[in-house]
Amino acid sequence: MPTVALAAAGHLLHFELAVAHEIFGNPPPDAPQGWYDVLLCGPGPLRVGPFTVEPDHGLEHLARADTVIVPACADIDEPPPPELVDAVRAAHEAGARIASLCTGAFVLGAAGLLDGRRATTHWAHAAELSARHPRAEVDPDVLYTDNGSVLTAAGKAAAVDLCLHLVHLDHGAAVANAVARRLVMPPHRPGGQAQFVTTPVQASGGDHQLADLLAWAQQRLDRPLTVTDMARRAGTSPRHLGRQFRAVTGRTPLQWLLTQRVRRAQELLEATDDTVEAVAVATGMGTATTLRRQFKRVVGVPPDTYRRAFRSANPA
Repeated sequence: MPTVALAAAGHLLHFELAVAHEIFGNPPPDAPQGWYDVLLCGPGPLRVGPFTVEPDHGLEHLARADTVIVPACADIDEPPPPELVDAVRAAHEAGARIASLCTGAFVLGAAGLLDGRRATTHWAHAAELSARHPRAEVDPDVLYTDNGSVLTAAGKAAAVDLCLHLVHLDHGAAVANAVARRLVMPPHRPGGQAQFVTTPVQASGGDHQLADLLAWAQQRLDRPLTVTDMARRAGTSPRHLGRQFRAVTGRTPLQWLLTQRVRRAQELLEATDDTVEAVAVATGMGTATTLRRQFKRVVGVPPDTYRRAFRSANPA
């Protein structure tokens, strides 16, 4: 089982720590074998927000983990504990994948892991992160960044996005979507340019005003759909639907629909041997040429390259 170590040291915020434990510590129904072994690592009991947390392993266990999660720091003006910085650096040198959530990026910066890499944090602290670590390429406009062995996430909800991205990398889109549905994630939000996933995982459920419409549309990705079709289904005008989509998803209806078609194509490329032509039909793209063009624009690589890389990283 791959080991995920949660670094519990210093003055932390409880949300990001709890989110990481919830996602990596609770497999979805029908989860594949080899789910995560989650370790809570720290120098001793500590207060995390209104809670008392008692780590079950010392910080030295970070260097033995496959993935290390560094939760958010409660006060960026308070230097991170030197023992935490040293342990995170040692884990990276030992080959662990290091991911920070929100202001946890300041710990990675103190460990020298952001130098020469793209990074993000909560927008309110991005300027300070850049000032302290001028060799890092700090992008305040993205939800998360993926440099392979070093990943960073922005604010609280983006911590969920990044954790789901890691599940996707390890277990595939279908499993990550199952976790998202269990969490009743909000609709799709654009993410940063990751290695192969440019957007966090979309859940079809939720309590927002478009939940039923999004679920309906996702079940019909293999069919032609227009804004008029969706507006008619929602019982509203196309113009009003556009305003609703921008308020809920930050995107237009057609932008959202295209992203869902590409995500479905990713799942089919990962899980089936269907030809690109068949995937194009199954996702409503029509032709392989259209699929290749849109897939590369959204994901960054052609469908065939994506399939080879994913299967190389996740052999059967």
